[in-house]
Amino acid sequence: MYLPPHFKQEDRVQLHRAIAEARLATLVTLGTSGLEASHVPILLDESEGPHGAIRGHIARANPQWRQAALDTPALAVFLGPDAYVSPAWYATNRETGKVVPTWNYLAVHAYGRIEFFEDPERLRAIVTELTRRHESRRPEPWAVSDAPAGFIAAQLKGIIGFRLAIDRLEGKWKLSQNRPLADRQGVIEGLRREGAAPEAAIAERMDKAP
Repeated sequence: MYLPPHFKQEDRVQLHRAIAEARLATLVTLGTSGLEASHVPILLDESEGPHGAIRGHIARANPQWRQAALDTPALAVFLGPDAYVSPAWYATNRETGKVVPTWNYLAVHAYGRIEFFEDPERLRAIVTELTRRHESRRPEPWAVSDAPAGFIAAQLKGIIGFRLAIDRLEGKWKLSQNRPLADRQGVIEGLRREGAAPEAAIAERMDKAP
C-alpha cells in the first residue's frame, strides 16, 4: 500500500480497532490461477503473536482454498469509513482556487501465512463466535445452538476454515493531514453538513487526528 508519511498509521491498538470495526475483509491469495479474492467476515485474535491473527471461513465450493500457494503470504484488506472531499470546502479554494477533489478513508492491510482447515470443532468455534458477536446486540439473539445439531453438522461440511497469522500490518489514515489547518476544518464542517453516516465518521476521525 502506498503510504506517505503523514497518512501512515502504526499504532497497533488503532489498527486492531479498525479491523474489528470493519468486520468484513477482502482475503487475497496467490494461486495456480493467479490472484484470487473472497469477501468474508472475520474474527481477530489480538493476543496471537506480535500482530495478532485472523480467522474466518469460506465456502468449500470456493476454489481459493485449494489453489492458494501456502508458501506465499496472503493479504487481508479492511476498509473503514470513507468520504469524498470537495475542494469547495477548502479555505485555499477561496484564496487561490488551486485545489482539486480527493477522497479520505481508513484502510488496513494484514499480511501473513495462511492455513486452511476442515476440522469440524474449529469450524464450529468460528461460526459460533461470529454469530455471538453479531447477534449480541439484538433483543432476542439467535445462537448456533438454536438450530438442530445434525443440521449444523451438515452445514459445517460446506465450509472451509482459515487462519492468517499476521506478520505485517499496514495502516493508512488519509484524513487531510497534508492540508493546512483551515482547509482541514473546512472539510470537517463540510462533511458534517452532508449528514450521512460515512461522512460523519470521517469528520469525527479528522477532528480527533493529531
